[in-house]
Amino acid sequence: MKIYGDINSPFVRMCLVTAHEAGLKDKVEYVKTSVKPQEVNADLRRLSPIAKVPVLETDHGAGIHDSRVIMEYLVHVSGRTELLPHEGVKRFRILTLQATAQGAADAAVSLRYEQAVRPEDKRWPEFHDRQRQRVLDTLSDLEQNWLDTLAAVTVGSICTACMLGYVDFRHGALAWRNHFPKLAEFEARFAPRDSMKAWALA
Repeated sequence: MKIYGDINSPFVRMCLVTAHEAGLKDKVEYVKTSVKPQEVNADLRRLSPIAKVPVLETDHGAGIHDSRVIMEYLVHVSGRTELLPHEGVKRFRILTLQATAQGAADAAVSLRYEQAVRPEDKRWPEFHDRQRQRVLDTLSDLEQNWLDTLAAVTVGSICTACMLGYVDFRHGALAWRNHFPKLAEFEARFAPRDSMKAWALA
């Protein structure tokens, strides 16, 4: 299997960390792939009409896109259902945590594009402020409502840790640890895992 993308994308990192936690680190090849918002990457389009990272290429040459689908595929292939149970309330609790963390990651990436990619004369202050607030609102929700679910290693806690790493990497000025100490404790426990260190942000 191959995962195409850039490790500095939180969504790519989520997939790579999941592969490691699922015991697939020696069966998944990371293919560094750059994507620009104004261009189409032909190699990615061969595997996915959306041509966004991450994309997973299976051993049979099929393309799977969207980080949530890729992560579920990795759990399926590995049989490591503790990362995402097949049935029951626990499954949907973990999936909701995953979606929550990925929503914050999406806002953080949008904020990065607004700050670093969009020409200054085309920037939209209200959009910038809304994305920033989405990140902070999500961190508040995680602090208040998700610590019990974050205690286990699942696709939900993986996404949360990778999202927090990206916020540190691109938006250090938010200084989120000063406002969310319990979430900071979670991150301090999760960040030293071998999977996170193997796929550290560059």
